[in-house]
This record gives sequence, structure tokens and C-alpha cells, in this order.
Amino acid sequence: MKKKVTNTSGVTAIYVRRSVADRDNNSLSIESQKEDCIKYVGEDCVYRLYCDNGFSGKDTEHRPAFQQMMQDARDGLISRIVVKKYDRFSRNLRDYLNVSEELDKLGVSVYSLSEPFNTSTKEGRMMRNNLLNFAEFERETIAARVADAYDTRGRETGFYQGGNMNFGYAPERMTVNGKNGSVLVPSEQADALRLAYQMYAEPSTSLRDIIKYFREHGDEVNYIRTDRYGGKKGEHNGKLNISSLSSILANPLYVRADKDVYAFFQSKGYEIIDDISAYDGIHGVFIHDNADGGKYVKVGYHEGLVSSELWLTVQDKKSRNVTVPKNSKVANSWLVGLVKCAHCGYSVTFDRQFRKNNRVHRYLVDYGWITTKGCLARSFKLHAPELEEAVLQAMRDHMETLEIAKKQKETPDAETEAIENEIIRIDGDIRSLMDRMAGADDVVFAYIQQRIKELHSKKSELERKMQTKARKRKAVDTKPLAEPLANWDTLTVQEQHELAAAMIDVIYLNHENKEIEIHFGI
Repeated sequence: MKKKVTNTSGVTAIYVRRSVADRDNNSLSIESQKEDCIKYVGEDCVYRLYCDNGFSGKDTEHRPAFQQMMQDARDGLISRIVVKKYDRFSRNLRDYLNVSEELDKLGVSVYSLSEPFNTSTKEGRMMRNNLLNFAEFERETIAARVADAYDTRGRETGFYQGGNMNFGYAPERMTVNGKNGSVLVPSEQADALRLAYQMYAEPSTSLRDIIKYFREHGDEVNYIRTDRYGGKKGEHNGKLNISSLSSILANPLYVRADKDVYAFFQSKGYEIIDDISAYDGIHGVFIHDNADGGKYVKVGYHEGLVSSELWLTVQDKKSRNVTVPKNSKVANSWLVGLVKCAHCGYSVTFDRQFRKNNRVHRYLVDYGWITTKGCLARSFKLHAPELEEAVLQAMRDHMETLEIAKKQKETPDAETEAIENEIIRIDGDIRSLMDRMAGADDVVFAYIQQRIKELHSKKSELERKMQTKARKRKAVDTKPLAEPLANWDTLTVQEQHELAAAMIDVIYLNHENKEIEIHFGI
């Protein structure tokens, strides 16, 4: 039987901890630990209880009760610490040793009810360290097991796994296909969520406009984070901000996912768990992280809040948006952030020099020149004013083309017709190969099967290209762009930049000549 240590001065600290992973172990319940520790020190002993319920043992920094206990030790309020097991104190050997060293200097001893050795001797310290090594290994094993279980559950079920923003939804415990979990159901914020999507789909509406609208109209735009069991983890400052709203508008959680959404995820290179038949135009979608750093997509049990057409329109707009610099650099040119070198792909910056008579010379600098790989030259043959004039004229010509196309009847362009013809040809090749499979031997059969797979992949790529072209044609509304473009000289440099960023994806410059390659986003 272990001999009880009598406290000679100060107060005894009883520390108890239970993590989420210990929830099925009754012997490690908070009450059980507390009861055993009080029994050990004696009911007449003066003690202080420090409790961290639901906190992992991987470190001590994020445990509030533990940090308070350490502060009390520094203040001389406690003389010893009693725990049921050393792994309640810490499962991280390095962390434990650092804390233990500090406690030794403070004259505070740590006693365990379960480990019968004396840490005042070198043999006892060796046994303690070996024990903590095993505890650390166990913690890492548990963490890996929890991660595997999370991944398995994410792949096999459409339950909400917790952690992400669920503005517009609230988790509700349900049984689906014989399994229990959290399913998202529309909350009182669902209407605000739908309104945010509808507003942002308008070409001239910004994220800041939406936040301003909600604040002026007094709408509640709080959002809640939950754990994977559906429990609340608290509100994020109580309010949406630009960053969180942008994340919400990009989240496929809210889309009524159909075949167009399926094609969108294919184009992103995500691993798609469900067959295309699961994309029924009703349910929303979760995106989870793979262990290899990629992402996979899983259709959820919850219903989406916005149509696929609206969600895809918002994604197209977000992909075209360019962050506007909020510093003095934008004053150098309204093309800041849009220009790249055609050779190295690095950004082209706008610099200026002040000359005699207060004249300002603006020139283009290749950022790739100063990198380790370098580039062809530091500057370009084209000057900044020449570039701005050429791009402005190209924007006006492009807008005129869009206006003409808008007035004409919608007829497939040459590229669209070529894609459609190629899809028809591929379908014919696939049917022909399928007819040959019946009489083929094993070698020929395997070849035909591989060829059919390649043709299906090529067909899917062409179909994605068609869908992207169709969405962009439908989403373009030239009116919000044509009016400011017609009054270009009255705009500020910042407004000019915003207009250019809305129309242009990227501009490439060539070092060898004055060639300009403009990629329009609309």
C-alpha cells in the first residue's frame, strides 16, 4: 500500500482532467478522479480543486484550470499537487518536464495515486519519464484513431462533422440509415443567407455592401461554431465580417447540388465520393480535407438553401474578383495587381521616379528579376502610360463586343459548335468500342476498356468547358460596367482599378517586344 504524504505547509492542489477521448472511461470521470484524490489526501486536508473538463492532455498551455494552478504555485498558494495519474497532468513528455522543472524550483511536489514510485530519486524519475513516454505514444495513437474515425464518418455518411461555420443552419441530432449524427436544418438566419447570395450575384454588389445592408437594416447576422457532436463552441464576435462572409459564399454547404455542381467539383480536381445520381438538386455538399492535403466532396443529408444556378454564378464572380490594394501603390496605376511577366509568371510592379520640374516618370518592373531564378530583364520596352492606354482601348472594344452579342439572338459560337461536334464524335467512338468488346479476348478487352475510359475522361473535360462557357454567358450583365467605362475620366484611380479587375483576369507582358496579352474574365 502506498504511504500517504502529509502536507506540512500551504494548500494541496487537486488536479483533475478529462478529455473527449476519455468519455467512455468511467474510471477517468471527473467525479471519480476527484473522489479518489480527496480520499487520498484526507477530508480534513485543506485543498483547492482545479478541473479541466473536455481538454486534451497534449499540452498544458490551452488548459485554463491548469494555468490557474501554475499561477497559484508561483504565488506560493499551494505546496503540492495531487493527481490520479501522471497522464492527467500531461501526456506530452517535453511539456511535462518543462512544467516539472518549474515546480521543482518553486518547491511544489507532484504526487500520483496510481504510479507507486518516488520521483525524488533518479530511479523514480526514470520510471516516471518512461511512463510519460508511453502516455505520449497513447495520445498520438488516440489522435490518429479519432482522425481516422472522423475521415471514415465523413466519407460514409452525410452527417455534419462540426467545426465549420454554419450560418443559416442549426445542427439537430437525427437517425439516418440506422446511424445517429448531426444533420443541419435551416435556422432563423436562412433568409439572410439567401439574401446575401442574391445580393452578391449582382455584378455591382460587393461584400462590404452586403455587410453594410445588414447593419443598416438591423438584421442579426451572428454565426455559430459547433463541435462534431453538435454542441455550441461559441459565437465569433457575434457578427459577420468581410472574411467570414466571403467564406460563407464560397461554401458548397448551401447549394442544392445538381449535375452542374458535380461538374464544377470535377473541374476543381476534388475527389468525389458519391455518384452523380446523388446530386439531386436538393441536398447540400460538404468538403473535407484528405490526409494527403487534397480535398474530397460528400453529399450531405441536409437540404441546400440556394439553387445551383445562383451558387455557381456567385463562384464565377468570386473567381474573377481581384483584391484591391489598400495602400499607396494603387496610386501608381489602376492596373496594379493585374499584370504579369509572360516569361516567368511573376507580377509586374509599377514604379515611378520624380524628375526635374516635378515631372513623374512611371515604368514597369519585373518582380521575377530579383528572385533566385531571375528573368530576362528588370524592365520592359513598354512604358506604363502606353500599357494603360492599350488596355483601356481593349476594355472598350471588349465591352462593345459584349453589347453586340447581347443584342443578337443567342446562337452557339464556333468554339461551342466545335466542342459539341467533338462530344458527338466521342460518343460514336465509345459505342463502336462497346460493340467490339463482346468478341474480344482478354488482351483486346483490356485495351478497349482503357480506351473507353480515356474517351469518357476527354468527354467529361469538354462538357465541363461547355458548362463554364454557358454559365459565364448567362452571368454577364454589361450595364454596371458599361456606364462607368463610358465615364472613365471621371473615376478615381481606385474606381478605375475595381472596374478593370471586374473585367480582366490577367495581363501578360513580353520582354522582347511590346506585345500585350489580355485575358478577360467576362
